[in-house]
Amino acid sequence: MKIISFSVPRYLSKIILLIVIITLWTVIKTEVFWYKDTQTLNPIYELNTEKKMIAFTCNVAWGNEYLPNMLEIFDKNKIKITFFIEGRWAEKYPELVKEIKKRGHEIGNHGYSHAHHAKLNLMDNKKEIEKCEQVLVKLIGEKTKLFAPPYGEFSKDTIKAAEEMGYKVILWSIDTIDWKNPGANYIINKVLKNANNGKIVLMHPTKDIIEALPVIIENLKSKGFIIVPVGELLE
Repeated sequence: MKIISFSVPRYLSKIILLIVIITLWTVIKTEVFWYKDTQTLNPIYELNTEKKMIAFTCNVAWGNEYLPNMLEIFDKNKIKITFFIEGRWAEKYPELVKEIKKRGHEIGNHGYSHAHHAKLNLMDNKKEIEKCEQVLVKLIGEKTKLFAPPYGEFSKDTIKAAEEMGYKVILWSIDTIDWKNPGANYIINKVLKNANNGKIVLMHPTKDIIEALPVIIENLKSKGFIIVPVGELLE
């Protein structure tokens, strides 16, 4: 059997080698950028800003008995915040949802059934967000843009679902843990001790919050802070 052999010119070998190196570098670079891009899909805990602004958020899935007092406190101090509202709660208390909106507060999506989103797949994450969105749209007449996962739990599927649906995922940098009933003084001290530009404060409609809010607001204002909804902080 006759074996056919041929030699590749040296300059051509160099060209082929160069093409291989460029191809490999392109693949590696693409993978690196893909990785970096996925890492940017993270919840927002706070914002870097030179402005003395702090965002207040209130997750609502219970505590409706305290909401009227909370709204009065914010009205008295001319403050608007972000209320993240659960879909099931909104169906039970539609008038309270409308009242929150009427008073000029920002409304965000808190999922429909207070599920543990970290345990849900992509499709179920979307279903929870979408079902809550549908309830809120009927009540306030506009699509929500911010999503706060219950319990602060999330996975890559949660982040991906939210992004694909046009949402930003919002968490917090100051947790009042008011649901543990730590007392108004604890909440006051924690918020004021950690207050800084761009922080996001998490609260719920509770008795301790009602008692703590006037003191917190007065002290923050005396230090030159402006209390805003999350959407305004993002802008």
